[in-house]
This record gives sequence, C-alpha cells and structure tokens, in this order.
Amino acid sequence: MFRNTLLTVSILLIAHHVLAAEGETKPAADKRPTKIWNRNGPLGETPKHVTDACPLSDQENKGGWIKFEPMTDEFDGQELDPNKWNRGMYWWKGRQPALFSDKNVTVSEGKLHLTMRKEKLPAEAEKQGYKDYTSAALHTKVRSSYGYYEVKAKPMNSGGSSSFWFQVEDVPGWLTEIDVFEIGGKAKGFEQKYNMNLHVFKTPQEKKHWSVGGVWEAPWRFADDYHVFGLDWGKDEIRYYVDGVLVRSVENTHWHQPLFLIFDSETMPQWFGMPDDNDLPSTFSVEYVRAWKQKQ
Repeated sequence: MFRNTLLTVSILLIAHHVLAAEGETKPAADKRPTKIWNRNGPLGETPKHVTDACPLSDQENKGGWIKFEPMTDEFDGQELDPNKWNRGMYWWKGRQPALFSDKNVTVSEGKLHLTMRKEKLPAEAEKQGYKDYTSAALHTKVRSSYGYYEVKAKPMNSGGSSSFWFQVEDVPGWLTEIDVFEIGGKAKGFEQKYNMNLHVFKTPQEKKHWSVGGVWEAPWRFADDYHVFGLDWGKDEIRYYVDGVLVRSVENTHWHQPLFLIFDSETMPQWFGMPDDNDLPSTFSVEYVRAWKQKQ
C-alpha cells in the first residue's frame, strides 16, 4: 500500500514537471500575431541607392549589418554556384500540374532564371498527378533565421507564380514558413498585388495550419520591370520592403528557427489560375540576392 502510494506520488510529480516544462514554451508557440501593419497606397519617395554593402532601406547602415556570404549571390558566372544552391526541393516536387525540373534553373547574363514551360511529362510523373507543365525551384545549402534578405527581381509575365520564401527547419516538431512574395505577374487581378504571408503548419503545441497574410497593391505591374524586395527578419518583428520602403510589419511570435532561402515558380490553379499556354515559356529572373546579419 505504501509502495503504491509512493508510486502514485512519483507519477504525479513527474507529470507536474512535464506539464511545467511544457508550460514554459507553450505561450510562445500558441500566441498569434496581433501587432500587424500594412501599407495602403503608393510607396512615396524611395531611398537613393548609394552602396551595395547595405540594404536599400538602410543605406547608412544604422542597423549595423554585416554581409552573410552563404546566402549572397550576384549570379555573375554562367553556372549556378554548387557551393550555395541545390536545384529543386528534396521534400516536394512542385504544385500540380507543374513538376519542378532542374533544367529550368539557369544562370546567364548576370542573373538567375527560373522558367515555366508547357511540355510533355514522363508517364511516371503523370501517375503522381503532374501533367503538361514544368516549373523551377532551388534553395540554399544552409539555413538561416534573423537577418536582412534582399533581392532584385522581375516576376514572370504569365499566370505562373514567382516566389521568394523560407521554409523547412531541422528542429523536430516544427514546420513554419515565411513568404516574402508570391506574385502572379499576368494572373488576372493579381498583376499589381504583392502577396506576403507567414505560415505555421505545426509546432510542439500547434497541430492545425494557420497563416497571417497581407497584400500591398502597387501602382504598376510587377512583371514590367525589376524591383528590390527586402525582408528584415527580426526576433520581435518581421518587416517587408519594396524598393526600400516598408510595406508590412508583423509581430514575430513563431518564426525563430533557421530556414532555407527558396526561389521557385509554381502553377497555382486554385489561386492565380492556370497560365495561358501562349505566354509560355515564361521566366522569373533574379539579378541578385544579398543577405546580412547584425553585429553581435
């Protein structure tokens, strides 16, 4: 009887410690962003570009930024740098019906190119739900979290998506995502929309997917020219920039794990609709990607 009592007490004590430990992390995992700001209307005056050494939004380097070489690439050569990039995604083959194809990721004339094509696919791919289209994807070799990430890019002029995002941590029990942009350059009704999002797919506490999306409406079509897009990923706040001007800020409640930096193109039939075949092949081009960390 006494032994059973001790056993019961021990079990209760263990349960208490487990619950206490879970309680220490639960608030951070369960709290969703409430402090959110979105720009309405044009950018106004944009910062003057003075130096490539700092983000466009902080040309005087008030943030104390230091170049983060593993995620910086000017795409000056004729080949993709194998020390920095992996073509495709080992965890996903693309959004149906378009299949990611390594041949659609190229480097030329000082730019990275991601191309979408109308083409016949192998029978094996068709069995998996892919048919008639290929698209492109690549991700960095390394993961990173807090920092400033900037690209100069022109989305493809078709209904295919052109996207810059972060995903896939290596911490068990976590899956989050930061979408810097998802642009449908010629998707009807989306030509001037800058789509941003933050996703939580799972954490040790969260089991249902949720997201915090936002849109900035530009006064021009994104597919017409190159623009500079930035993400200031901070511990307390995540900020989005277009041409050096802030367009959105969101309280950072979940996005603290290092993630891969990703460029891709997808068919998005449920969102952008399917691209017009007459617009294919179409190409999403990136002139550079630059990354910085703050001085410790």
